[in-house]
Order: sequence, then C-alpha cells, then structure tokens
Amino acid sequence: MGIWDKLFGELVDVIEWTDDTRHTLVYRFPRYGNEIKNGAMLTVREGQMAVLVNEGEVADVFEPGLYELSTANVPILSSLQGWKHGFESPFKAEVYFFNTKVFTDMKWGLRNPLILRDREFGVIRIRAFGSYAFRINDPHKMMQEIVGTDGHFVLEEIIGQLKNLVVTGFAKVISESGIPVLDLAASYDDLGQFLTDQIQPLFAEYGLKLETMLVENVSVPESVEKALDERASSIAVGDLNRFTRYQQAQSMRDAANNQSAAGGGMAMGMGFGMAQSFGQAMAKGDATDPLAPPPVPQAVKEIKHYFAIINGEKMGPVNLSAVVEMIQKQQIIAETLMWTAGLKDWTPADGLSEVLLHLENQPPAMPQ
Repeated sequence: MGIWDKLFGELVDVIEWTDDTRHTLVYRFPRYGNEIKNGAMLTVREGQMAVLVNEGEVADVFEPGLYELSTANVPILSSLQGWKHGFESPFKAEVYFFNTKVFTDMKWGLRNPLILRDREFGVIRIRAFGSYAFRINDPHKMMQEIVGTDGHFVLEEIIGQLKNLVVTGFAKVISESGIPVLDLAASYDDLGQFLTDQIQPLFAEYGLKLETMLVENVSVPESVEKALDERASSIAVGDLNRFTRYQQAQSMRDAANNQSAAGGGMAMGMGFGMAQSFGQAMAKGDATDPLAPPPVPQAVKEIKHYFAIINGEKMGPVNLSAVVEMIQKQQIIAETLMWTAGLKDWTPADGLSEVLLHLENQPPAMPQ
C-alpha cells in the first residue's frame, strides 16, 4: 500500500456502517493502520451500537446518534499526532459496529425424545420444537466472550451454540418443573413465556437477550395419544347422553303446555313414555355419564404376582402379601420399580393402586 493510500486514509473522516444483509452481527470498520482522524464523525444508526477499541481495550460504547471523535471526548490520541512519527502513529483504534435488531424465526427442536416422569402416565417420552428470537444486548460482553478480533461476525458462527442453549434449557426446565404432560400442551403461550424467563440467563452470559421463545408443538408417543383420544371420546359420549336427557325434559314441558286436546293427548303420551325411559335410565345409572361415580373396585386376587427391582436385582414372583411385608421392611418404597401382568414396562410402586394403598398406610420414620 503506497503513500497515496495512506494519505487517503488520513482524509477519511466519516465512520459509518450500512448493511442490507440479515445475517451480519458484528462488523469492523476498515481503516488504514486502524488510525482514527482527530475530529472524525461517527454515525451510529438505529438498530446499531458501536464499540471503540483502543490498544486492545474497549474505550467506549456508542448508542445510536452522531459523535465527533476527538481527544477531548474520547480517551484516545488521534492519528494526527503521529505525523512526527512518519505517518505511523503509535496509537491505534478500531471501531466495531454491532447489529442490535431482533433476529427472529430461529428454529429449535429436540434431537432425541426427552424422558419425563409424569404424575398420570408414569415415565413418558416427549418431543418438542419451536422458534425463538434474540438480540445483542451487551456489546462489550459479547466482544469479550465470542467476537474477539473477528472483523465480520455472522449469524452462522453462533446459531448452533444458541440452539444448543435453547434445547438444553428446555430439557432442564421441563424436567425440573414437574409440569404434567397434559398441561404442557394446554397453553403454548404461557409455556413459551415461562421458558423465556428461565433460559434468558444462559443468553445473558454471551451479551445476548432472549426476546421470545415459542413452543409450536409438544408430542407424545402414539400409545399415549390413543389413551388421550379414548378419554376424550368417553367424556363426549357422557355429554351426549346428558344432552339427550335434557331434550327429553324439554319435550315433556312442551307437551304439558300444549292446549290442543288431541295433539295434547298424543304429546302427553309421548312425554310420559320419554319420562319413563328417562326414569329407568336414572334408576339403572349411566355408565358413560361423567358425573356418575366409578364402579366399585374388585378386590385384588392373591394369585396376582409381582416382580420388583431391589438393590439392582430382580425379586419375584411374589404375591401381594409378600409385597406388603417388603413395604413394612422398607425394602419397597414409592420409587421402587415393579412389574406385573398387564403392564408394558416397569412402573414405580406408587403407580400400582393396590401397592400405593399399602405405601400410604405406612407410619413415618421413628424420631431420632
């Protein structure tokens, strides 16, 4: 680079950055020898912040506005004071522009199913995916932790790490929160806000701010989906029966108010017939009515056998009486994994109703 390039560098006195791409996070303004002219004008536009680095240290951070860079208001010495050194000023400075706009529609998703312990379904696997949005919040910290001396830092250099932060944070928060699976899918908006508040500290360590985290879907295995569909169908059938009885009661009222002799007699006859069927249904009880109490449970037969994992070894088969004895000896507790005929997998002891009954009847530990 010749003397004319050097002189041209000395004459440039406007520092600004205009960029129409959507993937640049940090851009270093190119200057000859990193020298800043005394009285140079720095333009920082909306959606930007500028960081002035002098001799390797952050000298100042500029928000949107127009600034005059001089030794009177910036803690550096200008390149004009380096004329006596033959254009090679010993005082160097760099200007980094940070893109502070919100980067939206960043995708995230669980690579592998997340295993949870659910109150209603026991051990269950779920999958989830969604999107998030972030912005640069602390340029000084971001330069220290991520950017360094990178003169053109783009989104692709950090997007993988941010996705890992979101996925890891999601798994940690959901596992520790104990939120039932049915509640996870009940309100994605509330869940997204909750996750945003919990995961934000992970982004703050890099000088970033997690603006929003959206959960678009939480899915469960097909067997659980089938169970949910069957439950919804049973509730719908119960509501249909209640609606039918309501219609019958309305027909009886209309028949009683009918003043026509012939029509009234016929309508009353139909009304009495429906009333009779209604009474019979009420007397017998409706098995599909969600307001009806569940059937009386059958006594558990002693011939049913159980297996248990105690101290890493499989015990069994044993009958319920033997299980009760092991509960009394504290060999079986609520978290002990057990299996019996009819179960697809090992289940905690408190997931078996007949075992839970005896677990709850145990006295607390003796006082010390």
